[in-house]
Amino acid sequence: MNDYPTLQLGDVGNDVRILQQLLKIVNLFPGSITGSFDTTTENAVKTFQRENNLTPTGIVTIEVWTYLLEQTSSETPQAGSFPILRLGDTGEDVKVLQQQLKTTLYYDSEITGEYDAETESAVRTFQLNNQILASGIATNPTWYSLEEAYSSLDCDITTPPTTEDTEKYIIQKGDTLYSIAQKFNTTVDRLKELNNLTSNTLVIGSTLLVPKRITASGTTYTVKRGDTLYGIAQAFNISVEELKKANNLTSNVLSIGQVLTIPKTEENYITYTVKKGDTLYSIARNYDVSVNELMQLNNLSSSVLTVGQTLVIPTTKPDQSKTYIVKRGDTLYSIAQTYHTTVDKIKNLNNLTTNTLSIGQTLLIP
Repeated sequence: MNDYPTLQLGDVGNDVRILQQLLKIVNLFPGSITGSFDTTTENAVKTFQRENNLTPTGIVTIEVWTYLLEQTSSETPQAGSFPILRLGDTGEDVKVLQQQLKTTLYYDSEITGEYDAETESAVRTFQLNNQILASGIATNPTWYSLEEAYSSLDCDITTPPTTEDTEKYIIQKGDTLYSIAQKFNTTVDRLKELNNLTSNTLVIGSTLLVPKRITASGTTYTVKRGDTLYGIAQAFNISVEELKKANNLTSNVLSIGQVLTIPKTEENYITYTVKKGDTLYSIARNYDVSVNELMQLNNLSSSVLTVGQTLVIPTTKPDQSKTYIVKRGDTLYSIAQTYHTTVDKIKNLNNLTTNTLSIGQTLLIP
């Protein structure tokens, strides 16, 4: 797709197809995806412009593209949603963006928390190099690609700490380092490091040091390769600042194996002991959460479960839910933004399997 092509009645091509697909996502285009800018497409564009306080010319300009991309960026098939950032924005989210751009060598200025022209230029360059529409606006596709690039680097990884909050575990018949690691949401390598083990051999009745799973102040999380403060904060529905404050962190640098305390929020957590026949899918369905959310909260790298393993599961109080009637132009992303929640939470609460909405549909809002 060309950068912000101006489109109008009579135009044809792939850019028009993309436009029609985006208009269909926001429930404004009832026709077929033809790649031909016909009167139906023009009327849909005018309606979109009116609903976003733009002059209803029916011509697709850079302004129309920007609004459309913002409102449809959550349709990227990945879990979670990121903040939309643009020129003039400030705050912690901008600092995280600048840090990741700096680490991936796209931004070489100070981390200021101000989305200035240099930050916009860095975002645009990153987008061009990653086949993303070069808008200079950080939307979901940009965040996802940036997180992937950032996570693949080793430059934010330091030597694992020599001490962490641990508890003792008595080895039982049938135990293996792998099953114990799964039970305590850690890794075999971390267990061997904590206990100075040079092999995987265990002795029944002997004691192992294992990372504590839950503390009185909330939940603990063991950092794994590729983790970022932003990603962990998103998984637990808290801010980066709350996470740093709870752990007395002065920078965003994390260490593999580092144990973070996750402060309690309005969302409550329960523990669940895995039984024979359980799967992540069945547990997620029973508690109205997603498999991805369970894996993130419990630091799981695979969907394999062990009988007796303890999982942390988020629970939302039913009486905190609100109802919302879907209107023309609504998307799950725009509704989630309005109510300061995520697309996944709305889908889980309403048992939705797709992002398609119907005008007049009633949604529960967490």
